[in-house]
Amino acid sequence: MSDLQALVDQLHEEADRDSDPAETPDVGIIIGSDSDLDVMAGSEDGRPGAYDALTELGFEEQTDFEDPPESRFTFETFVVSAHRTPELLYAYGETAEDRGVEVIVAGAGGKSADLPNMTASIAYPLPVVGVPVQEKSVDSVIGMPQGAPIVAVDAGKSFNAALSAVQVLARQHHELRERLVDYHEDLKADVARTSRDLHERGTAEFRERRDG
Repeated sequence: MSDLQALVDQLHEEADRDSDPAETPDVGIIIGSDSDLDVMAGSEDGRPGAYDALTELGFEEQTDFEDPPESRFTFETFVVSAHRTPELLYAYGETAEDRGVEVIVAGAGGKSADLPNMTASIAYPLPVVGVPVQEKSVDSVIGMPQGAPIVAVDAGKSFNAALSAVQVLARQHHELRERLVDYHEDLKADVARTSRDLHERGTAEFRERRDG
């Protein structure tokens, strides 16, 4: 059996189980290629990504369906190429809801970034947040016809996509709503501290301290 077929079979097997929703991934992150990983997961040299957003909000990555993490809220990550592995795309989209996934964050690059919108069509009515990995991917990701919805963020902003996914989950889980509120309050506090520091030190000293 090929690795591809084994993965497809695994997804269907997981969907056929009667698993406790508390032990299944709440968010699915899928990328068209591992070259998209720095944008979708975040990197030390670039802006934070979906992985960073979810872990900052207390999610853990689930890598084994039979051995879930201790955290109540989890996410999974797969490479799913819309063009090279369409059978895997269909298996993922068709099984996601039955496997306990409640929101999908899908990112793809290039001019033919079809993974997010194809996933939205296959997994419907499960909500899908699309991430154009590059500027040239925006039109492809957002170009859905009437009646086939997708939510999308700006190019490269997978961090916001993950926040949107958690907002969806927060409608059912008050704990997540509180985490989102706390996160937002921290953002406001950071701006206030920076504003006061800039004002009290003056522009020259502030820039010297910031850049030094």
